[in-house]
Amino acid sequence: MCQAKVILVKKGQESLIMQDIIHFKVEGDRVWLSRLFEEPVEIKAMVVESDFLKHTVTLRSLEEES
Repeated sequence: MCQAKVILVKKGQESLIMQDIIHFKVEGDRVWLSRLFEEPVEIKAMVVESDFLKHTVTLRSLEEES
């Protein structure tokens, strides 16, 4: 299967925050991440990059900007 990993960049630091993502949805300044058989997780962030070869989605946290 081709699930993705989500990397969050916050204050210049990258961290893997979730693996096995099957769906993500952007609504304004919120990103919803979903895995099989789990409730979606909401993160205040923006999408920076999606790399289909590496199966990664990179997000930048908007929490530090508030």
